[in-house]
Amino acid sequence: MGKLIGKEVSVAAADAVGLVNVDVIAAYPITPQTHIVEHLSELVAAGELDAEYIPVESEHSAMSVCCGSSARGARTFTCTSSQGLALMNEVVFIASSLRLPIVMVVCNRHLSAPIGIANDHSDIMPVRDSGWIQVFAENGQEVFDHVIHAFRVAESEKVSLPVIVNMDGFVLSHMIEPIEYWEEEMVKQYLPEFKPLYRLDPDDPITIGALTMSEYLTEAKMAQNEALKNALPEIVTAWDEMAEITGRQYRPVEKLHEDSSETLFLTMGSISGIVSDAVDQLREQGESVNLLKLRLFRPFPFKALKEAVGNARRVIVIDRAVSFGGPPGPVASEIRSAFYSDTNRPMISGFICGLGGRDLIPDDYINIYRESLLQTEGGATETEDILYGVKA
Repeated sequence: MGKLIGKEVSVAAADAVGLVNVDVIAAYPITPQTHIVEHLSELVAAGELDAEYIPVESEHSAMSVCCGSSARGARTFTCTSSQGLALMNEVVFIASSLRLPIVMVVCNRHLSAPIGIANDHSDIMPVRDSGWIQVFAENGQEVFDHVIHAFRVAESEKVSLPVIVNMDGFVLSHMIEPIEYWEEEMVKQYLPEFKPLYRLDPDDPITIGALTMSEYLTEAKMAQNEALKNALPEIVTAWDEMAEITGRQYRPVEKLHEDSSETLFLTMGSISGIVSDAVDQLREQGESVNLLKLRLFRPFPFKALKEAVGNARRVIVIDRAVSFGGPPGPVASEIRSAFYSDTNRPMISGFICGLGGRDLIPDDYINIYRESLLQTEGGATETEDILYGVKA
């Protein structure tokens, strides 16, 4: 077992990067991920981490550096948030298309405009189709574990894809929590030496990312999509191996309680903790309700989701972002598509909550539960997503 330490979650994320002996760090600070690159700079300056620490002029440059270093065969890390991720967007797509096993932490934050620095998921949803593996952490321990897990998955010869670890800005990044740190021997047991499938080498030249004509682009994108879908078993295997070392078991979709219920909340990220309080209060009142935590967002775990939902009558999806001009809840849209062809599919109720860091308490989610019940009692089988708590 590791050592229990009280740490700010951002600092713990940086310590996890240090434990995997990363080779290259591309650093551009933006709130609320600044503490991660700050602490990594301290580790490098103190000689505790032997890595190239590269301060860059923008997030676009940060991911460009990552692509170059990863293509050369270096274990590579960066992090960003909000406007920084938006600026980085062009190169984010390049990294996954080139099958570069980069690891990035995104401290999820409101995307302007209007200007804001608090937490929601509006920054990460625009890159959901970028081809990166994506996981969402609920607390500091999960952030620490998943930084190490991300390198294990990304660098697997069965995967070779970049990974994003999402953690909610401020709600997690700036919190001090007790976190069980891995010992160095645990990391060595879990994470093999990085052996890239291919790399740029002046002595053995190859071409990466060459021009592709129209006749072959569809085949290239199909291969990329298949690689992402085929990464799912390796992601689960890496979680199972982690459980053997740490005793903590993670799954693509996790239930708060193991029993079956008529109604299920579905959440991603730190908001799961507040919703779990609401679920427990409702269960004490005799309500048949449970919580599903969607940990793995890409590749999307269709089979695991359906198994977890079972015979539930309704699923209440809590979104933290708006998909403008369409069904407003991006995650609710994903859940609906998962059950589209099912004859006895549950009713999917979408609620968009907590935009820009607006606080919600368990009573709010109890109200959402009651509203979803009224929809069902009214005979509804499909509902429009609701922006909860909109002020008149």
